[in-house]
Amino acid sequence: MGIFGAFLTGDLFNLFVFFEILLIASHALLLHGRTTERIRAGLHYVLLNIFGSSLFLIAVGALYAMTGTLNMADLAVQVRSFAHPGLLTALSMLFLVAFGIKAAMFPLFFWLPASYHTPPVAVSAIFAGLLTKVGVYALIRVFTLIFVRDTGFTHTVILVLAGLTMVTGVLGAVAQNSFRRILSFHIVSQIGYMMMGLGLFTPLALAGSIFYIMHHIIVKTNLFLISGVTQRMYGTDQLKKLGGVYAAYPGLALLFLIPALSLAGIPPLSGFWAKLVLIQAALSVQEYVIVGVALAVSLLTLFSMTKIWGEVFWKPAPEAPEAADGVSRGPGPLALLLPIVMLALITAVIGLTVEPFFALATRAAKQLLNPDLYIQTVLGEP
Repeated sequence: MGIFGAFLTGDLFNLFVFFEILLIASHALLLHGRTTERIRAGLHYVLLNIFGSSLFLIAVGALYAMTGTLNMADLAVQVRSFAHPGLLTALSMLFLVAFGIKAAMFPLFFWLPASYHTPPVAVSAIFAGLLTKVGVYALIRVFTLIFVRDTGFTHTVILVLAGLTMVTGVLGAVAQNSFRRILSFHIVSQIGYMMMGLGLFTPLALAGSIFYIMHHIIVKTNLFLISGVTQRMYGTDQLKKLGGVYAAYPGLALLFLIPALSLAGIPPLSGFWAKLVLIQAALSVQEYVIVGVALAVSLLTLFSMTKIWGEVFWKPAPEAPEAADGVSRGPGPLALLLPIVMLALITAVIGLTVEPFFALATRAAKQLLNPDLYIQTVLGEP
């Protein structure tokens, strides 16, 4: 309900309310089981997100004092004639910090890798697929509709932070030796790609960001589910204690390769097209530095995926592995594998039939860059 409300609302205060609904529900899921590790992770998660919510509420109050409205369409009209653009730019940075915390943007991301590996795997999969995307959505919404008077400054800041988010996340992933911790740091890294399109602020770049969000929701959820299956088989997600999955269950190994290679941007999977569009958009506006960063991060992503492949699937199985329940070391019943198979098929379908999905993202990007139709629809006047 919190996610749907955040995506559907046209009012900034309602967006704050739905963020809080989302925070309360996710905190309850994170603490499910009440182990010491989960309580510690929940403390990190909730304290930093409450801080972000407080900044968001302060920013909303300041914006209301300046414009007298919180309706997004009305705000888009009011800020066009606001007499103090410098004050508006300063306020936009407050929104950037508040939503950046929700999105796990550099340098405000540390709550995510400290918490996402601790809850049950099904909860981690939901978190990985949905939570940070709401923060990215909020950033895209306000920085294409409201804060567009000084794009030379605001969107350059976003582009720089996108590059730093990519690099920090992937370096953290390379340094980890836990299956779910690697995946958690990769969420941070991939957020940088989504922000990259917003920072470039062209129709092609925004379409790339939207397409990247669609791709990432599916791929990252699937990788977390696969990590849960291997943890069920061996009772741990530490790479050194895993192995032999390919020899015992080659089908599961193939199901891992599809989202893993897609995350790294290997053709013809969905991640390749998402990264290709963003790189093309950056080259078209001669932003060569961010192109180099994006390509280097893709290579490091591929390296960390091959690290998981080598440790979990390719090397010989450890002696006498024990399952988490102490009974079975198989991948589990069909009910556990069915969602993994379905998500892998969706990833392959998007990659092989990319045109209709990218056309949808392109249409959304064009509407974001030309918000007059949205304003007229909401306000009912030219």
